Amino acid sequence: MPSILLALTSHADLGETGLRTGFYVPEAAHAHRVFTSAGYDVDFVSVLGGDPPRDGVEPGDHEATAFLRDHADELADTAAPGDLDAGDYAAIFYVGGHGAMWDFPDAGGLAALAAQIYEADGVIGAVCHGQAALVNLVLNDGRYLVSGKLLTSFTNAEEAHVGMSGVVPFSLQDRLTERGAHFTGMTQFTDHAVADGRLVTGQNPASAASTATQVVRVLARVSRRPDRD
Repeated sequence: MPSILLALTSHADLGETGLRTGFYVPEAAHAHRVFTSAGYDVDFVSVLGGDPPRDGVEPGDHEATAFLRDHADELADTAAPGDLDAGDYAAIFYVGGHGAMWDFPDAGGLAALAAQIYEADGVIGAVCHGQAALVNLVLNDGRYLVSGKLLTSFTNAEEAHVGMSGVVPFSLQDRLTERGAHFTGMTQFTDHAVADGRLVTGQNPASAASTATQVVRVLARVSRRPDRD
């Protein structure tokens, strides 16, 4: 029975600000809820394995707090990409968080795992800054996964709004466009998810649940349902 893999950043330092970052917990929590409600088992992987840094839990966010509590053991010892077999997974879902901007682009082991899942008719999903994992993801035919694909991510306008344009190492929107993607962005911080074939992307944290829902729908179309042997 295929599972879904949640991919998390291992990067903790927010550039030169002296502040900490990591994976954005609400995005992981919302996606996890959607996937498990659809009947999928969910595993965790991070760039380096082990206990990934985390960010984004606000006071009163009961879902994010419960997610961290309920999955404390799993999150304390996430798998590294080399520990996993791509054949066990119907989809990989890249969770955002600003940390992803530093380590996702050059995480070769994670990219190889994602490419294997995708080329076995699996689905790749990403939300917010999770799309940083896509900027250097190349398929077996040598083309960028995102080339010619309609997609979205955290936009330049959103990055400027949160004061991170001069902190992140590159513009995610611009880099995806440079790789041949057809970028679509909506009003800042509104829910926006896009599916193009077996690639599903969401614009920002508000889009995590809808992006995961689209992943489930695409999986149903490609017959990678949890009841499939």
